[in-house]
Parts: sequence; C-alpha cells; structure tokens
Amino acid sequence: MEEFKNFHLIDHALIQHKLTYLRDINTSKKKFRELVEELSMLMAYEVTKDLPLEDKEIETPLEKMTGKVIRGKKLTVVPILRAGLGMVDGIINLIPSARVGHIGLYRDHDTFKPVEYYFKVPQNPEDRDFLLVDPMLATGGSAVAATDYLKKIGAKSIKFLCLVAAPEGVKAMMEAHPDVPIYAAALDRELNEHAYILPGLGDAGDRLFGTK
Repeated sequence: MEEFKNFHLIDHALIQHKLTYLRDINTSKKKFRELVEELSMLMAYEVTKDLPLEDKEIETPLEKMTGKVIRGKKLTVVPILRAGLGMVDGIINLIPSARVGHIGLYRDHDTFKPVEYYFKVPQNPEDRDFLLVDPMLATGGSAVAATDYLKKIGAKSIKFLCLVAAPEGVKAMMEAHPDVPIYAAALDRELNEHAYILPGLGDAGDRLFGTK
C-alpha cells in the first residue's frame, strides 16, 4: 500500500460485507446488479466528501439561515462501457443532479489492450469534476486510456472509482496518471495469465448482463 500513494481503500464494514456477496459465484444476476448499485452509492459518498461548497441563503420554517451547497459545475459520472454502466444508478441516486458521459472501451482478448469505440461527455470539461467508474481495475489499460481521453479534451479534475483492483492496474494508473486518485473497495492479490483479477469476482460485465 505504501507504494501506491494516491490509492484509497474504502474499507467501511457495509462495503466489505456487500463485496463478499458480490464475489460469491452463487450470487444471482439480479442480486449482483443490486450489489453493484449499492456498493457504488456507498463508495460515492466517500469519494465526493471533498466537493467544493458555497454558501446559500435559505429560510427554514423558523428563521433564515446560511447553508452549504455544492459549488460550480455539476459532477459528471463517466462509466467505462460496458461494465461501468452498472455503477451509474447508485451514484445518480445519491447525486441526482450529476451528469453522465460515456466512454466505450473493450479489452482485446489477445493483446489485452483497450480498443475505443465511443466517447461522449458534457461540454466545458475543464470546469467539471469527473468521476470515472469501472467495477474492475485489472491491467489498467482501459482506465489509463479513458483518463487519456478525458485529459485530451481538457478535463482537469478526475477521480477513478472501482470495486476491485489488482496491483498491476493500480501501478499502471499511478505511472500514467499520478495526479488521478484511485478509490477501491479491495486491492486483490494479482492477475492470472488471462488478465483476470485473483481472487476477484469474475467478469463483471458478464455477471451484470448475463453474457459469456
């Protein structure tokens, strides 16, 4: 952990409890989707704790007061397709005003390199706080590529949120984008010869959408 200076492990008891059931091979597709949504909401609560605030004058039923609201442009959630889609609803339920972009990437099963096929985010990216999401940080190829795309269009504030990370993926992200903090519910042992995380939770996209 000491070598990953910008890696943040979110080890709240509820998150660890739900993550165990998410990993279980016996968990149904319906329950898997629900758990991904619940975990994403719980983790987003932690990840967004330092969003900038500004004063807002309101009136309670008893008197006027000065409260706090999130300042500036709305948060933009950007799932890496397709598995990242499973994390969006949980975050949107917590922050209904957030906007949603999309980055379409898939991993070539021979080279393990990311291939881009879709990219669309809201305008004025330089003024937005981006939350890039993907359930798995395995080789890091997709996360690095997605962050590259966001930076190329001017994004300056980016955080990466995943459920399970491998040391190889964290290292790749730290080397390519040391300014982008990574948040995860678990740092697993390693990747196998097929670049799957061990112990991991299998293929998140397949388990979310019932594909093979």
